[in-house]
Amino acid sequence: MIDMGMQRMGARARFRIIAPTPGRWAAHTAPRRRTGRCSFVLLLLLTLLGTPTLATASAPSNPSAPSTATAPSAHSVPAGAPSAGAAPATGAASAAARWGDRRLDEVAFLTTHNAFTNYEDSRWSSVNQSESVRAQLDNGVRGLSLDTHWYERSTWLCVISFGSDCYPSDVYLCHGECKTFAGVTYALPRQSFHGTMQTVVDFLAAHPQEVVTVFLEDYVSADQLRNSLSRVRGLSELLFRPDAWNVRQQGWPKVADLVTAGKRLLVFSDRPDREHLGVMYDRSWTVSNYWSLGDMGNDLACVTRWSDVPLDRQEPGFRRLFTMSHHRIVPTVLTAALDNGAKLRNRITEQCRPAAGGRDPNFVSVDFHRLSDDSGHTPASIIAELNARP
Repeated sequence: MIDMGMQRMGARARFRIIAPTPGRWAAHTAPRRRTGRCSFVLLLLLTLLGTPTLATASAPSNPSAPSTATAPSAHSVPAGAPSAGAAPATGAASAAARWGDRRLDEVAFLTTHNAFTNYEDSRWSSVNQSESVRAQLDNGVRGLSLDTHWYERSTWLCVISFGSDCYPSDVYLCHGECKTFAGVTYALPRQSFHGTMQTVVDFLAAHPQEVVTVFLEDYVSADQLRNSLSRVRGLSELLFRPDAWNVRQQGWPKVADLVTAGKRLLVFSDRPDREHLGVMYDRSWTVSNYWSLGDMGNDLACVTRWSDVPLDRQEPGFRRLFTMSHHRIVPTVLTAALDNGAKLRNRITEQCRPAAGGRDPNFVSVDFHRLSDDSGHTPASIIAELNARP
């Protein structure tokens, strides 16, 4: 009891010793008050005068708007368009400024192979891209390849996964059977097709000058695909239907006309029975090279994917879109970096352009689209170079 009391007294004594006297307190606080008053006056002056430099630096960028402060997008602005510093136009004038007079079959688009297998949208152990579908679009990708499969709800998978795999029957993006190997043939969380398409539609709504194309490796029925697409808000307003535009008779429209009309989403499938949904059968509308560079990445010859549809096919009044694949059977970061630079550029010039009758590809599909060699050429810069050609 005595010791505790002495300790309390000692504590009070120490407190009295270190506590400042009133005069000392005033001496210490006076400069702080003056500093506070100066800060308040400075803040008031800045508010009255404005701070344009800070506002400009912090303003969010618009990928669709011309800008001298940002790098060019995956598409070059066509020759004859206003300079990047020009004031943005509206409506048809804005579309013409962005795309010029080029038809759809005269423009090149950066495309990602198996865009849905990435590290950000789901827990894939083997991927073709390193970033989410939305990030791919934000970074200049304008073509996406997706694999659609039907998944039937499994009580067993729900139980053994302790509730983490209790998904309803629906169309999902799988790289093979949707129940076989988690992380390899499918991933959790499961990626619904309509959810990914909603991502595409939302991107287009936010970027009214852009056009996106989706290529489906399709393993579902037409009814299953229709039910999935019907749940994508805003899709029907954006979907381009070539039959309504008489493409077979009149050729592909100008990209600026598509943008002005709001028909900025094209969907292709490798199955023929869904054109009534606005989903084009790729074998009827495109030419395509064989998809693989081989295990060693040295199969550079640009040969047709379909024996009855040569790359240089000619049709009266109509030219098919040219889709070019440039990736290996097994994707890796290292091989993509080796393939995506000078090798890609040279293959287009020396192999694919001559094989297609002297025309450039409209869609160039790669793995890990952000990676390249040390040549100074990247998939995005190669696409910009193609779009700069007269």
